[in-house]
Amino acid sequence: QVQLVESGGGLVQAGGSLRLACAASGRTSSSYIMGWFRQAPGKERDFVAAISRSGISTLYADSVKGRFTISRDNAKNTVYLQMNSLKPEDTAAYYCAAGKLPWTAQPVGQSERYDYWGQGTQVTVSS
Repeated sequence: QVQLVESGGGLVQAGGSLRLACAASGRTSSSYIMGWFRQAPGKERDFVAAISRSGISTLYADSVKGRFTISRDNAKNTVYLQMNSLKPEDTAAYYCAAGKLPWTAQPVGQSERYDYWGQGTQVTVSS
């Protein structure tokens, strides 16, 4: 079991930056692949980024590639999402997730492969 708590959301102007953090407790987060997803009102939950257990492999949605960076500090059991050049369309609730399956076992962009989810943190980007 692992518990995930996101933080770092807030209101920012377009072009600004935010850094989200996801703190894991319980079983060490280095045992899990970690992902970030987001969900805007009335829309489905979408994949944003994922990172392998070691941090060597990452994957991004096309919509955030070049603007967002996922990283992890296994010593602190924390995963980060650095978000730069934010756009109004990035407005959503952001969720972190932990998955037990190996990186190549199933596409990391699929929400079904994740076993644990945080409660979410709201990001609002004003134009």
